[in-house]
Amino acid sequence: MPHDLTATLHQHFGHKAFRPGQEQVMQALLEGRSALALFPTSAGKSLCYQLPALLLDGVTLVISPLIALMKDQVEALRARGIGAARLDSSLKLEEAQQVFDDLRTGKTKLLYIAPERLMNENFIERLKRLKISMMAVDEAHCISEWGHNFRPEYLRLAHVAKELGISPVLALTATATPSVAADIRRAFDVADADHVQTSFHRANLYYRITPCPAAKRKEYLTKLLNKRKVPSIVYVTLQQTAEEVATHLQRNGVNALAYHAGLPDEHRHAAQDGFMTGETDVIVATIAFGMGIDKADIRAVYHYNLPKTLENYMQETGRAGRDGKPSVCEMLACQDDCIVLANFTFGDTPTPQALRQLLDHLLRQGDEFDISIYELSGSTDIRPLVIETVLTNLELNGLVRPLGMFYSSYQYSFLQPEARILSGHKPDRQAFLRRLFSCGKRGSKWTTIVPDEAAAEMEESRDRIMKALTWLEEAGEIQMKPSGARQRYRLCGDPSLRDPDQVALKMQALFAERETRDVQRLNQILELASQRECITRWLLRYFGEEMKEDCGTCTSCKEREKGLDMSEPRPIPQAARPSITTEDVAIIRELMDERHAALRTPRQLTRFLCGISSPATSRSRLTRLGTFAMLEQIPFADVLAQAETMR
Repeated sequence: MPHDLTATLHQHFGHKAFRPGQEQVMQALLEGRSALALFPTSAGKSLCYQLPALLLDGVTLVISPLIALMKDQVEALRARGIGAARLDSSLKLEEAQQVFDDLRTGKTKLLYIAPERLMNENFIERLKRLKISMMAVDEAHCISEWGHNFRPEYLRLAHVAKELGISPVLALTATATPSVAADIRRAFDVADADHVQTSFHRANLYYRITPCPAAKRKEYLTKLLNKRKVPSIVYVTLQQTAEEVATHLQRNGVNALAYHAGLPDEHRHAAQDGFMTGETDVIVATIAFGMGIDKADIRAVYHYNLPKTLENYMQETGRAGRDGKPSVCEMLACQDDCIVLANFTFGDTPTPQALRQLLDHLLRQGDEFDISIYELSGSTDIRPLVIETVLTNLELNGLVRPLGMFYSSYQYSFLQPEARILSGHKPDRQAFLRRLFSCGKRGSKWTTIVPDEAAAEMEESRDRIMKALTWLEEAGEIQMKPSGARQRYRLCGDPSLRDPDQVALKMQALFAERETRDVQRLNQILELASQRECITRWLLRYFGEEMKEDCGTCTSCKEREKGLDMSEPRPIPQAARPSITTEDVAIIRELMDERHAALRTPRQLTRFLCGISSPATSRSRLTRLGTFAMLEQIPFADVLAQAETMR
């Protein structure tokens, strides 16, 4: 039966016409085909699944990594009378239970979740009882190892969709090169004809490149902001820089606040709310700010420090001028930033010893095993995201297969008297529940139960234990709190290919390749800043789009209009590079004499000196020492060479 998309658009969303590409994506989904929507920021990607969700029978599952974005979209949909809900870590137990109640009764058409929730056995069990009409995957570029923001859990989304029989799937992104887009299409079985891409060109964004020495950036930025006095975002690399720049601006008459992940929640919420309402003119932020921020009148985005990648740059500048009015995107280009940014690319690479320790633990298990990534991170000094990347690579190479996430223990409390719960069941069921309730360790309110131990004691399967607890929770008879997240895996493939030493060598090569790729991305930023071609045209070509004419508004176009010499690259200032002094060596020697376990290898010591935290240094609070980041302006390779000579 054909759908009147325009009538649905007007009735539920108040729009009279579709934006480019939207209707084509929706038609593919309504005909049961998966699609990729590659639209620029603010081009209306969300509508591509929100409208079909109303026309399809069942619930649309929306995968988003951002709690703020989930919250905003759910509130906006509810304001339009559309049944939408979210499940995230900010919800209270009773709020989460209400979400499940509404799903079961059919009140909810769109459910927003984070990707990691699909590793939760309890949640998967509940999903199996629902009719899922479609899955929408936001920030889909995270699925590609070639992307700028690879997230291992995204690779599992395609597997989960197939295991649960969810089709179609809509992948959405605003930043994907042709190779990344190909990865997305392959993962979600998207036909070339259903890859819908609209122009990334936004004529109202004026790209500016301003070469500026590091010592003069604060002064220059202050003048700009006092002159323009419009809603603006200033992006910086480090949390410390965000606070320093915000303080400087405040002292010089600019209504500015800092925003970064290290600030208390209440400070970040106050800064964001003030910016959204117009009480605060300028936010000085790390990349933690902006995702999911729906403010249409941001007139300027400044990059005080160089962005990490061209994808980051497009995403961050794309937050300006969403209302279509002229807006400035200005980069204060200085090569001094390259050292800190390049050093960060080495922060995720584990030491050879730690990688070997991790793989030995994973590959010398029984046929099936379970792990806590948190515990492994602490014992190996490898960041959790890196452990997930290792596991994903093992999976892609057919050495392990994920069997899902589970919690080692649960707490539950009775919402109904135990006797009343039992009285509602037949005798054999009553007997089962009595045995189940007796397995837990009872407190004044909460009972703690370990499902594996309960299964062994009752001589039942863990699956039956979990189904019973889930059923009681859905029936409103108990409420549950999980703890001790663990992931279950099965070893696969030829055992001869699972030798930890050989796998470690291959993994080390992959990490080295990633480091090289990240440094190349940083060099692309310098190339963008120094080249003399139309900036808009150069950027669009990187994302696979050819522009017929120059934009006429960017720095290069304006310089050409003025008749400036365009034959040489634009000079980007760079201060004299510091070197490691004899005083530095003496301080490092004193630090080594303290014999901190978290700094026992040259690479661990180098990360610390370059200002890169690790699980071990954070846990032992070494990042509070004055020596942390003392060599952050010196290349990682130089510091590592020095550390190796001192061992």
